[in-house]
Amino acid sequence: MELTTRESLAKTYSLAMVKSFLIWTFTLAVCLLVVGFPLIVLMVTVGSLLAIALQSVLPVSAVLLVAGSLISANIFAVILGAAVLTFNGVHPQEVRWLNWLHGEPHALHTSVFAACPLTCDLGSK
Repeated sequence: MELTTRESLAKTYSLAMVKSFLIWTFTLAVCLLVVGFPLIVLMVTVGSLLAIALQSVLPVSAVLLVAGSLISANIFAVILGAAVLTFNGVHPQEVRWLNWLHGEPHALHTSVFAACPLTCDLGSK
């Protein structure tokens, strides 16, 4: 019985770690695309200048080399960031600014209808 319980706890923990890693990967990728748009523009500018400079040395594959390097560096940064956050024990449910992942809306105000004083007490009588 103890072995079965220990295995199920290990499976649950590993599934939680994988889920946390995937959520962090998705969140960091979206944040890189949306919030990091000026960074992406800067990377494209530097990459195009680097591709032009490398064109004289590597005439066929300069653009492919630069584009592949920039894309792989971005993917590596997202995966590394997700791995660091996951292994440090930061769960997406604990982060306050990720409330859109939880599916729990935070109402800014409650609606008050003009007919409520007339109809609210009908169900209680």
